[in-house]
Amino acid sequence: MKWFIGLLVSTCLYLPQTVHAKIKLPALISDGMILQRGQRTAVWGWANAGEKVTVTFQSNKYTTSTGTSKEWKIWLPAMQAGGPYSITIEGENKIVINDILFGDVWLCSGQSNMEYMLRRSQTLYQEDIAQAGNSQIRQIAIKTSWNYTWQNNAASDGWKPATPQNVLNFTAVGYFFAKAIYNKYHIPIGLINSSYGGTPIQSWMSEDALVPFPDLLNQYNDYNDTAKVNAVLRQNKALTVNWYQAANTGDAGREPKSGRPLWAADTVNLTQWRTIQVPGFVEEQNLKNFDGAVWYKKELNLPAQMAGQDALMDLGYIFQEDSTYFNGYKIGSTGSQYLSRVYTIPGNLIKAGKNTITVRVINKEGNGGFLKDKSYQLRVGQTTIPLSGMWQYRIGISMPPLESAKIKQFSREPAVLFNGMIAPLTNYAIKGVLWYQGENNTGNAKQYASLFPALINNWRKKWEQKNLPFLYVQLANYLQTVDHPADSQWAELREAQTQTLKVPNTAMAVIHDTGEWNDVHPANKKDVGNRLALAAQHVAYHEKGLVYSGPIYQSARVAQDKIMIKFAHTGSGLVAKGGGPLKQFAIAGADKKFVWAQAVIQGNTIVVWADGVTAPVAVRYAWANNPEGANLYNKEGLPASSFRTDNWEKSNAK
Repeated sequence: MKWFIGLLVSTCLYLPQTVHAKIKLPALISDGMILQRGQRTAVWGWANAGEKVTVTFQSNKYTTSTGTSKEWKIWLPAMQAGGPYSITIEGENKIVINDILFGDVWLCSGQSNMEYMLRRSQTLYQEDIAQAGNSQIRQIAIKTSWNYTWQNNAASDGWKPATPQNVLNFTAVGYFFAKAIYNKYHIPIGLINSSYGGTPIQSWMSEDALVPFPDLLNQYNDYNDTAKVNAVLRQNKALTVNWYQAANTGDAGREPKSGRPLWAADTVNLTQWRTIQVPGFVEEQNLKNFDGAVWYKKELNLPAQMAGQDALMDLGYIFQEDSTYFNGYKIGSTGSQYLSRVYTIPGNLIKAGKNTITVRVINKEGNGGFLKDKSYQLRVGQTTIPLSGMWQYRIGISMPPLESAKIKQFSREPAVLFNGMIAPLTNYAIKGVLWYQGENNTGNAKQYASLFPALINNWRKKWEQKNLPFLYVQLANYLQTVDHPADSQWAELREAQTQTLKVPNTAMAVIHDTGEWNDVHPANKKDVGNRLALAAQHVAYHEKGLVYSGPIYQSARVAQDKIMIKFAHTGSGLVAKGGGPLKQFAIAGADKKFVWAQAVIQGNTIVVWADGVTAPVAVRYAWANNPEGANLYNKEGLPASSFRTDNWEKSNAK
């Protein structure tokens, strides 16, 4: 009899968990959300199979029940922009969602230049940040996640309104876009930031979209096995954990057991320290082929009036990881060479007289140290103190390199980011997509020319919006300039992006005038956001007569020893920005040997020629990784896209 009573009790305890599960909501459906105006919008979640769910909105009740999938969904009617509203959801439990606005929702996706937070450009945009108080602009940031199976939810910290503090964590491109659109139309703008640095386009496509690309589908299937993935992850972990453990415990600048940073103290005896130039890589100075940990120190004498004031320290870019201290106290650390270092120093750390900056730099492979041609300064109030110059350094530990090639990056595999970061969003109605990606596909522009349209169509199908506006950013200028016409993988990728304009309801922001030769993440994100906003006004908001694009190559015609180039999107006329001659034009004959050319504007046509090329065949413009000086614009101030009139696989450009 006791076993029967025990069974009865355990069954009673078990039944409420299986028959009456509490309603759960996806991360997107939460306080402060912005729902898409002008469309019916879904509200959905999960409960137990057969659970009755009632949603109350605007005094109207909508009732549904879950099926075997345990998911429920109701549709709200199309609403005009406005709010705030509340929604009540009732089942086994009751959830009230408050502060809901209806407006336009834009999905911001791609790799690191879309992921790039405004805080990384805060020295450039201090005024914009200070004035960022607008609760009508909100962002939800989706946490990075890859997966080999379709996910129905994503992790997030929820919807955040634009405030001077919150906006530091907004996608910078997305924020400036939202600000421009809001200022134009005065409707709430919601940003869904779902981006992941260092990722190729195929990672963002669903498995079924890979079918026309069998090599990528096979690559996906090759690791679509939990046991195999876990084995690789264990191997990755062993390599990295062992390397860091050796680097940390063996570092002479740290206390072995506690990890206390002994050399961060401002009382360290510097007699064994040597001098080194900052910025600069250690390999270019005193430490050839160095990997491991090296400590840097710099002493500053600050006047009494600076004592007690908060300060901002800009340490440019450090290869590859840093931990930074001020007067012995840690003020920040960054784990990637691709992120700028801007650290706040609390006023209570700043004193009159001697102050000490200490930076522990971890270099795993390749160059280590401080990147040249970046900002290195300390700002206290209105005073700026340069930090470039001679510092002192000491080796903490020398290590064999931790070779990244031996560590598999699953986030770069086909379909895994779609599964983890896009699939959970497809129930949520959106106005359009902002896309900034391509750097990780520069090695195969030909394939990208097929993948990019496929991704656009893939997402449109998943959102069931065949004309979903898709606005994207062409690659910026990057890497060292060259003094002669040359082939360029970055130019080829830009060409593939330009060709994607053939897909309806798309537009492209050209930005090869906003980049930085030594930084794949240029700080200027305002021009990018503003140019995307212009494109949106045409594609998504149907503004008539708007010049939203710079000149785009249309056709070429040979006339004796010259080639005549025609363009679309000339606006009110073509100009050489800043005056002077047009630059970055090259011309070639049948020998495919490109030389720099002269070019002049004749109405909406560019006439191109070069002495010595009597029978020209092809013209290229801004055809370089970094086409510095490219100055063809329309009078509205939008740059012409790079282009070529040939289709030669490899030229003899010199």
